[in-house]
Amino acid sequence: MIASAAVAIGGIGLFLIGMLILTDGLRSLIGNSQRRVMAQLTNSPATGALTGALMTAVVQSSSATTVTAVGFVGAGLLTFTQALGIIFGANIGTTLTGWIVAVLGFKLQLGAIALPILLLAVLVKFFGKGRTALAGWSLAGFCLIFIGLNTMQDGMELFGGVITPDDFPADTFFGRLQLVGIGIAITLVTQSSSAGIATAMVALGSGTINLPQAAAMIIGMDVATTFTAVLAATGGSTAMRQTGFAHLIYNVLTGILAFSLLTPFANIAAQFMDPAAPGSDQLALVAFHTSFNTLGVLLILPVTGLFARLILWLIPDDGTDLARRLDNRLLPDTAAATDALAGTLTECAMILFDHLHGAIDRSHRGKTRLDLARIRDAISKSELYATDIQARRAAVTGIGRFTAAIHTLDHLRRLCHRASQSQRIVTIAHDPALREVSAQFVTLLANISQSQDLKAAEHDFDALRKGLRDQRHRIREDAAQNAAAGLLSFDDTINRLDSIRWLHRSAYHVWRIAHHLSDITALEKQHDVPASDVELEAELD
Repeated sequence: MIASAAVAIGGIGLFLIGMLILTDGLRSLIGNSQRRVMAQLTNSPATGALTGALMTAVVQSSSATTVTAVGFVGAGLLTFTQALGIIFGANIGTTLTGWIVAVLGFKLQLGAIALPILLLAVLVKFFGKGRTALAGWSLAGFCLIFIGLNTMQDGMELFGGVITPDDFPADTFFGRLQLVGIGIAITLVTQSSSAGIATAMVALGSGTINLPQAAAMIIGMDVATTFTAVLAATGGSTAMRQTGFAHLIYNVLTGILAFSLLTPFANIAAQFMDPAAPGSDQLALVAFHTSFNTLGVLLILPVTGLFARLILWLIPDDGTDLARRLDNRLLPDTAAATDALAGTLTECAMILFDHLHGAIDRSHRGKTRLDLARIRDAISKSELYATDIQARRAAVTGIGRFTAAIHTLDHLRRLCHRASQSQRIVTIAHDPALREVSAQFVTLLANISQSQDLKAAEHDFDALRKGLRDQRHRIREDAAQNAAAGLLSFDDTINRLDSIRWLHRSAYHVWRIAHHLSDITALEKQHDVPASDVELEAELD
């Protein structure tokens, strides 16, 4: 008996390793395609549910899909309501694993050929290159899933007749609740609903449990998948906590729905299922799993907006912590972590632009009372976060966006330093010779704050800094001549020269920030830098 239990447990381990390898291989194989599809197709909760189901089915990981969605929200690429659609859809996509196991492992019984295919897959991984090697790695994970499934079956068969459905809670209301609890416990131990469902299928095939009991356990497994996410989100960023608790509440509601459907399901299955057909019980079980998840999505989609407001009310985002998006739990997915960094840098930039606007034009009250010290703190935390991303990022993955983030941080820090030079700002605000150029600067700052259009800001500030470069020489000559003629004091002359230089350099930094933010907030680097920052900065001297 102990040996049988050890074999069954080992089979679960092989299954879990297979899932991990398959997911890792598929995610590497599709590269950035998952992110592009999710962002481009998601414009509503309904399309979000579709893309969430599709992407989860492709990469075989609902957690990977959820983390990507959280990163998109942090970067401002998706609203929280749109991201909820992706999370809902991920619940449907994750049921594909059950269909694969039921059809190939039980119905067609292809597990026996998995071992020789595994050798082929490993050889492809060893000797292949690029996408070919990744395909071999994915296939190896796929084979291990069925090897693990066969091992579980071998271990479970020895329990036949020893443990029967009568040893489990009876098919009553409270008995079903106990079975749901057993399903929750299995998933919490294995940390994988797919492994739990596969275990239930094996137990069902060996006669250890019957179909209604397995269905009740599946409900518990579906609910338990969110517990890990909630624990991971506790103490994390606001977006991560909102996502984790939204997932929990939604899955609990879906579980209640599924629990109410247990009796109709058992009656329908008894009429249409052929007990003599191989894999018939397992197909009925995964059909139930997919059906209640699909029904749950169809019911929640019309009220997604209300659901989102409920979550935002339960876990509000006051917006005062500029570094709130920088969640270490996103770091394993460096693309999602870069999204969070992008959102942080964009918000810091917009607040800094608004601060500069108010510093020059005192009539502008600004949108926030955050001081420069808090902006500097967020920039410092962003630099540390970028260091963590760099330590985990693959050498050739997302290099364009990450490089853009480094440039953005550099220019933000230097512009923040400019914003602290109060004497020059006072001169700019009151010097008649600088009134026209300072008005242009302030107007463009107001435009970017209102429109949030980085591409337009990049174009506008590029034109402004070129104009300031030319005017800087003219104002310098005029100031020198006025000082020589005694029309301007020496101190006023120096302040005017420093101030026009301040305007030129500040406009330059805003231009480069807008340019690099356009790259970092894009799904992938969209355009090349026209010239390196080192070459461009030669004009500042």
